[in-house]
Amino acid sequence: MGEPESAALLGTVGRAADAERFGYHRFWVAEHHGVPGIAGAAPAVLLAAVAGATTSIRVGSAGVMVPHHQPLVVAEQFATLSAFAPGRVDLGLGRSPGFTAPVRRALRQTERDFSADLAELRDFLTGTAEITLHPRPDHMIPMYVLATGTGLTVAAELGLPVIVGGPLLRAGGEQALAEYRRAFRPSAQQPQPWVAISLDVLVADTDGEAAELLLPEAWAMAQSRTTGTFSPLEPVAAVRAASRTARQQDHLERTAAAAVTGTPARVERQLAELFDRTGAAELVASGSTFHRDALRASDAALAALFGGGRPSVMIGASRAADCQE
Repeated sequence: MGEPESAALLGTVGRAADAERFGYHRFWVAEHHGVPGIAGAAPAVLLAAVAGATTSIRVGSAGVMVPHHQPLVVAEQFATLSAFAPGRVDLGLGRSPGFTAPVRRALRQTERDFSADLAELRDFLTGTAEITLHPRPDHMIPMYVLATGTGLTVAAELGLPVIVGGPLLRAGGEQALAEYRRAFRPSAQQPQPWVAISLDVLVADTDGEAAELLLPEAWAMAQSRTTGTFSPLEPVAAVRAASRTARQQDHLERTAAAAVTGTPARVERQLAELFDRTGAAELVASGSTFHRDALRASDAALAALFGGGRPSVMIGASRAADCQE
């Protein structure tokens, strides 16, 4: 029995409410268009629902994909959101292309100057553009750059904080982060360089259980990389029974290697090493699995590890499962 995508959106709002109760500092959602199994096409709209279901946790995007929008429209959306959640809105920004060529055409995606778009967007939010933003934000809406490669250079030039993941978390990524810190130009928002690390983190009572929690997402990613189909999440048993090619097995193993999973003690050790190596100020913990109860338990266990430090949590997408028990 399938689950409608509307249920995934409601589940995301519920997860945000849980995250606030667990003591998380932020709850962020992503933007994806035309991807089966993901209902996260309108982050500003989804965040309005999240803001209405919470009272203190910061809400934001990780991120709005700037090539899909005009900077003025993004500024207006988040200024409006800030009116409903004053002082707790974040704006994470990226530039990933649409998932497929038809999606890119539908979005009217063209070559854009990412740095110029970010600068224009900031001018709208700070009231220094030639057009006055309405509604005018009563509180600063901080901008964050989802950075890989040249995104770090752009963020350093504009004096913006960065969120990094993937290759930049592997050995050797420290050099790129050091260059970002060296080249950083202080800004009104960010007087010093600031880095958050983003990766899948799942916690369970045993290492094996935590690894199994990752399987549904890892399998969906493996299928997307080899067949072009990004399917809804499937139960662990179905993933284990599925036939797979050598390429798909390789992608499964790569996803597992890039994630942090395990018991609380194991996860704490792995994250401590990442914080030491990257000098990061915050963790943006993404992670999804088929069973919401298991995901809720994982979120609670991760929050408990940080105590008063309160990590960030990011929802990479609003997931629609094939069936939810």
